[in-house]
Amino acid sequence: MNINSKEILKTLNPNKIWVPVLIGLGIVLYLFISDPDFTADKLKLVFDAELWPLFLAFLVILIRDTGYVYRIKVLTNHDLTWESSIYVIILWEFASAVTPSVVGGTAIVVFVLMKEGIKFGRALAYVMLTAILDNLFFLVMSPLALLYSKQELFPNSEDMQVQLGNSLQVLFLVSYSLVAVYTSIMAYALLIRPRGFKWFLLRIGNIPFIRRWRHHLNNHGDEVILASKQLRGKRGRYWISVLLFTFLIWIARYAVLNCLVTAFAEVSWDEHLLIFCRHLMMWIVMLVSPTPGSSGTAEFFFNQFFYEFLEDYTIVTNILWRMLTYYPYLLLGAIFLPRWIKRVFFKKKEEEKKAPTVGIDA
Repeated sequence: MNINSKEILKTLNPNKIWVPVLIGLGIVLYLFISDPDFTADKLKLVFDAELWPLFLAFLVILIRDTGYVYRIKVLTNHDLTWESSIYVIILWEFASAVTPSVVGGTAIVVFVLMKEGIKFGRALAYVMLTAILDNLFFLVMSPLALLYSKQELFPNSEDMQVQLGNSLQVLFLVSYSLVAVYTSIMAYALLIRPRGFKWFLLRIGNIPFIRRWRHHLNNHGDEVILASKQLRGKRGRYWISVLLFTFLIWIARYAVLNCLVTAFAEVSWDEHLLIFCRHLMMWIVMLVSPTPGSSGTAEFFFNQFFYEFLEDYTIVTNILWRMLTYYPYLLLGAIFLPRWIKRVFFKKKEEEKKAPTVGIDA
């Protein structure tokens, strides 16, 4: 894995926040223009929101982010301080917001953890394990959502503002299959047979048109073996804790939308479960988005999945949903990144210089 400080900081450049913002706003503008019933008065519908569900949405976001912070402490055996954990999560969310979902930001997060004092092997192990756990939530919950909602999981074409036919089902199946294959390979490599995974990579490296990358494949195999060693001997309590926090985090992430829908429309308990299930389906589709933080993709598919619950309030809720769950992390990243750089690159160097030296008095 190439952990190059300059390249990592170039990716985390705060100036990049304008790219996803402009993409997202562009899609919202398109949705406005393409809606034949749109009028400027529809924007005023935001004032129709009930305050209690909005307060509950903020509370759920707080629970989710607290869960993220505590999970990283548990993952690292509490070697990170609370301050370090908060910085890691904010920069992790920022990295996810400025990089395409399909690409991910593994190298960035490993770099951040290393700067917080976690050695490379452990940092890589924790990031890989987090990805496995997060994907496991999708892989377990998606079939349950399909069983529960049956034919209602994907919106009917007549309920959608844009006719997509069976495209959503196809996108879901493709995305789910890719996540399942990727997660299975990672779990096998990290938790079961890391050396067998390296052997497989080297065999791939013997293919003529891949041979020039054989050195990189060999290095990647060594990295996975190193990461796997860091997780050996973990007790059952460790695995149960990180698994429970993973499910809590993602349930809270999806519940935010349920709160927002309640602020604008009356929905039954069954409809709440259906909204939760559709949110899960939409997220799976978003995982293969080529845009930073799924910007544009999220706004577009939101209308397809939730129009039948919100109708005239759909676009207003769409904007509010992204304002609460996406754009704050762009802003927080732009604010905290310079402080973090000063903290890990300059302040620690100053502390090392001021540290007393041990010597023998003359």
